[in-house]
Amino acid sequence: MLFSSIEFLFYFLPAVVLVYFCLPVRGRNLWLLMVSLFFYAWGEPRLVVLMVISILIHYGWGLAIGAGKTQRMRRLFLIGSLVTGLGMLGYYKYAVFAVENVNALFGTAFPLPKIALPIGISFYTFQILSYTIDVYRGRVEPQKNLIDFGCYVSLFPQLIAGPIVRYVDVDRELKNRKTGMEDLRLGLRRFLMGLGKKVLIANQLGAFVAVFRDSGEKSVLFYWLYALAFSLHIYFDFSGYSDMAIGLGRIFGFHFPENFDYPYISKSVQEFWRRWHMTLGGWFRDYLYIPLGGSRVSRIKWLRNVLFVWLFTGLWHGAAWNFVLWGLMFAGLLLLEKLVPGLQKIPGVFRHGYVLLAVAVSFVLFNATSLSQAAQDIGGMFGLGHVPLVTQETLYYLRSYAVVMVLAIVGSLPYVKQWALRYDGKWIEPVVMACLLLLCTASLVDGSFNPFLYFRF
Repeated sequence: MLFSSIEFLFYFLPAVVLVYFCLPVRGRNLWLLMVSLFFYAWGEPRLVVLMVISILIHYGWGLAIGAGKTQRMRRLFLIGSLVTGLGMLGYYKYAVFAVENVNALFGTAFPLPKIALPIGISFYTFQILSYTIDVYRGRVEPQKNLIDFGCYVSLFPQLIAGPIVRYVDVDRELKNRKTGMEDLRLGLRRFLMGLGKKVLIANQLGAFVAVFRDSGEKSVLFYWLYALAFSLHIYFDFSGYSDMAIGLGRIFGFHFPENFDYPYISKSVQEFWRRWHMTLGGWFRDYLYIPLGGSRVSRIKWLRNVLFVWLFTGLWHGAAWNFVLWGLMFAGLLLLEKLVPGLQKIPGVFRHGYVLLAVAVSFVLFNATSLSQAAQDIGGMFGLGHVPLVTQETLYYLRSYAVVMVLAIVGSLPYVKQWALRYDGKWIEPVVMACLLLLCTASLVDGSFNPFLYFRF
């Protein structure tokens, strides 16, 4: 079930909210657990069992780690949790990729396993592991209430595509939270803003990307427009989902972490990754990079740590070589910025331009279905392969999508938010939100392009 669907907006969500606030406080987590499993089962009726199994297993691992008499026992239980969680993730997400590469490397003909990728498994696996690791580290107490733990893992607002919410962030709110009128107002506003980003901008840009893929008359300008459109599409799609998740969480009394902070204003790749998918970057920093030694090791080990983090960041996004190269590309750019300090002396406008160029090329690589398609798309951007500079078809689609691209560029900057904050809490706010809901509803009824890109991760 999509947040940006008529079923969710006008049937599921109103029913969930109405019952939630009619229930006594003690029954609210159970209700959220039940509706979250239903929400997940709507799209994954068989694989919801896998989520239930994950909840039960790691609930047990958390209790075992907390009850361990010695550090050695606690470490063994933590290893059990890591093997279980990463083992499930590895099997469902990477088994086919592994067999394909073994066959290609050794000339074997092992049959490819028929495995359905569970929606959102990367997100909820990382959330679960943050819990068991933090129990081991003594940052949180093991959760003894299975309902509360299940609610944390399956909570439908952030279940499918994040943000990655660590247990330590919501530990207290699982036990004791309140929702006032201000929370409802801010939560609903944040949700509708995210819905607008997704339906009115991301969906239109996604349609342009689909048009580009189907076109038989590509040009250099068309390739660049595609790179621009997809870079904006993935931002508005994912940040829109994050906004909706944060808004829904606020309605139910949870304060989820921010996930995006206007990454396209960055003047370095390092700054870009401090602003893009912030919860994923923080997870890899705290649970992989720092445990490996971070930057407080020898130069060789530091290089290893950076490469490891970005190799796994790429693989986290998908089981394909283009994701591996995408991650390693950012590793190379980050190392370049660290090892060549003179780059910081370049005027800001040029550093900003370099980041935008690097990100655009990286997302072309990210969105390719194969390395050959990635090479063709990136080559087309620079005129390789006898690609014409411009065609009539390119100009037609440029005119058709120019307005939404300009709106997306403006919307990716912080100025719109700064302007909107002037009207915070004033009478015009509910009018604008109502109009936004009507526009989104009209677009959804029209049946336009509407998948969430990050569902596949």
